[in-house]
Amino acid sequence: MDLTSYKRILHIALPAIAGLSTQMIVSLIDTAMVGRLDNAEFALAAMGLGVLATWALISFFSSFATGTHIYVARAYGSNDFKTCSENLNTSIILAITVGIFVAFIGMTFSYDISDFFAADDHVGILAGDYLHYRFMGIPFFLITVSYRGFFFGIGKTKIFMYSGLLVNFLNIIFNYIFIFGGFGIKGMGLAGAGIGSTLATMCDSLFYFLISMRTTYRDKFQFVKHMKFIPSFAYKIIRISLPVSIQNIFILVGFLVFIAITGLIGIREQAASQLITSALFISLMPCFGFGIAAQTLVANSIGAKDVVEAKQYGINTSRIAILYTTFVGIIFIVFPDHLLSIITEDDRIIFTAVPALRIAGIGQIFYAVGVVFANGLQAAGNSFFVMVNDLISNWIIFLPLAFVLGVILNFGLIGAWAALPVYIVIYSFVNFLKFKYGKWNVFV
Repeated sequence: MDLTSYKRILHIALPAIAGLSTQMIVSLIDTAMVGRLDNAEFALAAMGLGVLATWALISFFSSFATGTHIYVARAYGSNDFKTCSENLNTSIILAITVGIFVAFIGMTFSYDISDFFAADDHVGILAGDYLHYRFMGIPFFLITVSYRGFFFGIGKTKIFMYSGLLVNFLNIIFNYIFIFGGFGIKGMGLAGAGIGSTLATMCDSLFYFLISMRTTYRDKFQFVKHMKFIPSFAYKIIRISLPVSIQNIFILVGFLVFIAITGLIGIREQAASQLITSALFISLMPCFGFGIAAQTLVANSIGAKDVVEAKQYGINTSRIAILYTTFVGIIFIVFPDHLLSIITEDDRIIFTAVPALRIAGIGQIFYAVGVVFANGLQAAGNSFFVMVNDLISNWIIFLPLAFVLGVILNFGLIGAWAALPVYIVIYSFVNFLKFKYGKWNVFV
């Protein structure tokens, strides 16, 4: 099975990685644009808060895609195309309803959110501007993640790749226009990055809708015929997604708190942490591509009632993923200054960030294992276990350790980031033990 298994893993993972990599590149380019504004330290610190706060809010709801992905993949593994379609339609209706509500709340309280986490008043105002416009795109974003879950579930990750190439190209264009100005539009600085991202997200949702209406998918899944909201499907999607949602919100809020901790050390250290976080996308985002492959193949195998095959897919996917993170980790350790110089020209921020990036580079090597087995466990119905593991590793170990080392013991930015490898190793090892030796709740 091994050679066939690896080929199938790469067939699903590589397009997903390509799509995620376009997001990574856009994130780096967006940060590079903001890093070239006047008062870059304030703008970068505000962007770090704005990006994390946005994802912290929407990730709680966007994980509906996880439930969609898993149940579509299980149905697809048993050749039940009608159930695939009904899961997608139910997920989209959930996305629209929840998205409108979350957008309203987010736009209403955007400045309150930024003020709460910002150590500096000016940083808080800039982050609030970004958040206000970014929250406008949440309904469209949640529609796209429902579609992503469906196409991931049937193994068509190339659709996600094409979406990433198109939409993230538009994101770069829109952001450049609204950040710096162009075509008669006055530059808006960091707020322009929020508007540009929202416009690109609207285009993304339209792209997925048009693809789903192609004859290939329309005839096979008959989306229009099965266009209805099924409460039992909604319950199942929410039940398996809710622990993932809670996990995501606490992870992102945790990193938001971590960025705030570095702000207690200094504004330059907070700006440096934003650079490090952006650089880490080079490694961490593609890891989720391997996670997507594991989740799809494990769920497909469970749908086909082959748990042994499901476990083997998880193990084989982790082997490939850790090779990738090891390669990237070496780059982080050997060439950190070259990598950071792509993002900003501020030598002071680069000098501050280099040692911490080397530490992060070591820690992220083990992250691939954690992501792959977490996704495999979620596909097997053990999303609650993954959530508890992450909450303990993040909030009880990582954040207190970062505060003690960075602030109380006065080891500065290096001390704060030294807590990251500890968190990653513990989280990954526990997921591995559960996946390989623990019991699965495959009937969820």
